[in-house]
Amino acid sequence: MADGSPLVSAAWLKDNLKAPDLRVVDASWFPSWTASAGAGRQSYDRGHIPGAVYFDIDEISDTESNLPHMMPDSVKFSSRVRKLGIGDGNRVVVYDANDFFASARVWWMFRVMGHKDVYVLNGGLRAWEAEGGELEDLPPVITGGRHFTPRVRSDLIKSREQVAAASASGDTPILDARPAGRFAGTEKEPRPDLPSGHIPGSGNVPSGKLVGADGKLVSKEQINALLGDHADRPVVASCGSGVSAAVIALALAEIGNWDVAVYDGSWSEWASHPESEIATASA
Repeated sequence: MADGSPLVSAAWLKDNLKAPDLRVVDASWFPSWTASAGAGRQSYDRGHIPGAVYFDIDEISDTESNLPHMMPDSVKFSSRVRKLGIGDGNRVVVYDANDFFASARVWWMFRVMGHKDVYVLNGGLRAWEAEGGELEDLPPVITGGRHFTPRVRSDLIKSREQVAAASASGDTPILDARPAGRFAGTEKEPRPDLPSGHIPGSGNVPSGKLVGADGKLVSKEQINALLGDHADRPVVASCGSGVSAAVIALALAEIGNWDVAVYDGSWSEWASHPESEIATASA
């Protein structure tokens, strides 16, 4: 575990997997336009890191919202993670089987709830297997029962109204993690009911540029080349539905900015709201 980093390596996790205070979380999730419903859970059931519990971002969410996987309130979050055997004093390592979809999101969720001792396995399941890590296909025996005390950090989550104000003032950078064509409005959104384009005044940092071919976060030097101007200032990250935005937050934490906020509703909310202005490359 590197000092000052939100990441751990597969080698570190292998060496520390049986530490009594460690909890491993599988956050595998696949967008609906790339896989069938439940694909993340199916990936977990096929094989996961021994002892890992499954965190479903579609279930541990505000299911009363008409927007996808919105952040739940602190009562629901604490209840669900307690059932997963996670509580105060636990070190949490999150991974997924899909190149930071959605391990970065779950890392950010724990931080919103005030849990600081949370990390992401760099390279995810692929890195674990490359390190010779074993997999199991049986559900773990959940032990512990510690209380999880939420200490909500409202500064790490932004509403549409707050983002609209930031867009109008230009005081806080808004960084969009979607692919360039969707940001520019030249390619269609995967959600067919939404137009493409972007929040006025926002910038585009596709999350794919922050993840290398090996599924690991790119080097600090590469992150600085893409995001160095934002290493020591407030930032709001956005994307399609608040998942890949967290990759920007994770990358900025890797170079020292731990206070990046995520626009939870992201483009799913912005583009469907009648009062939202939509910018495109042609405009």
